[in-house]
Amino acid sequence: MSKKILFAGAVLAALVPVGAFAQSGGAAAGATTGAVGGAIVGGPVGAAIGGVTGAIVGGLADQQQPQFRQYVVTQGVPSYRYTEEVRVGATLPASGVQYYEVPAEYGVSNYRYTVVNDTPVLVEPGTRRIVQIVR
Repeated sequence: MSKKILFAGAVLAALVPVGAFAQSGGAAAGATTGAVGGAIVGGPVGAAIGGVTGAIVGGLADQQQPQFRQYVVTQGVPSYRYTEEVRVGATLPASGVQYYEVPAEYGVSNYRYTVVNDTPVLVEPGTRRIVQIVR
């Protein structure tokens, strides 16, 4: 047990410099956060799984959001009126919402975007879940 704790501490220490330079909100930050959390809970295997899961959850990096928001505005995408709270994890309805591909330069091709209550959001296409609110 103490070896696992020591190993988790070593993984945590090794990842701290990466986390210090990672941009919050992006895949790098998600991978770092996931790896640290996974290491604490599940040791080396947890770190590997947590890192991959965290990277998948990552969306647009903070510095990309204003540029992407401007891109969406220039596209003239209509806003969908949603009566529920617009939050990460909310599932959008199966009909009535139009989804659009994210340009390759943003590096989140596995997601689609739409505009909900005048706010751009990234959505996981298979589940229609909001994964990021673009500020």
